[in-house]
Amino acid sequence: MLDNLTLDQMRTFVAVVEGGSFRAGAARLSRVQSAISHAIGNLEAELNVALFTRTGRKPELTAEGQALLTDARAILIKVDAMRARARGLGQGLELSLAIAVDPVIPAGILAGALLDLRAEHPSVGVALKTLPMRAALHALINRHCTLAITTDTQRDSLVEAKCLGPAQPFVAVCSAHHPLAAPPAAGWSAVDLSDHLQIVVSDPSPVSEGLDFGVLSPGTWRVSDLATKLVLIRAGIGWGNLPSWMVDVDLAHGALVRVTATALGSQSETALSAYVLWRIDQPPGPAARHLRERLLAHFDGGR
Repeated sequence: MLDNLTLDQMRTFVAVVEGGSFRAGAARLSRVQSAISHAIGNLEAELNVALFTRTGRKPELTAEGQALLTDARAILIKVDAMRARARGLGQGLELSLAIAVDPVIPAGILAGALLDLRAEHPSVGVALKTLPMRAALHALINRHCTLAITTDTQRDSLVEAKCLGPAQPFVAVCSAHHPLAAPPAAGWSAVDLSDHLQIVVSDPSPVSEGLDFGVLSPGTWRVSDLATKLVLIRAGIGWGNLPSWMVDVDLAHGALVRVTATALGSQSETALSAYVLWRIDQPPGPAARHLRERLLAHFDGGR
């Protein structure tokens, strides 16, 4: 009967698939391989289907196994969420919060929310890491933080997200002395931009290894943070996209100018929405929930 199915069998099934072999599944679950084989055999008997073919060097999913894998994963996610919610019902105040923040998030908004957190929960320590691009999401997935605050739109089945507010504008800028500072009447073309060095922040996470985002020039210098990128652009070394909150003063004083090009969008701007993320199996405690709500309030107030 299907009532005899166990969560352990389903976890074993998923572990073997994700590991690529019975041996790898056993290592993931810290079990001997014979126990893994026994669990999969029992699961196949309960379901009355073959989940794997075993004729090759490695087990391969059957068509039935592929279809049932989606169900198994969905059940495990729901069970993990239920257990996490039950733990959270009686959860006390956290001793500390580990937070990963994409540096494109407006510093003033983040500081305001953290100030509110300090006022409400002065005993809670904070470990704040600034991680660009998809590194903040990667840190959350790997349990290196409790909350991730990022503009990254990539999602994971174990991650819950809440949009924090209006999209944050990014502006393509260069030094007032850079050749791109004096565009022709029609603006620069993509070909024109490719003739000039672009300053780009590298993604330190393996999530998007080998991929580039917003890179239009074949000539690039890569830096690890936005502050260095701004310094190099101010020096006239190249051009690049930066959050408007970082360059508004420079633009107002004429130290930087917008790079006028049709390839860069209206007013040389693009926009990304900010999100706060958390794992569904690690729900935010009182302090994390308070910070999440204060972030929402500060983003709303910053419109």
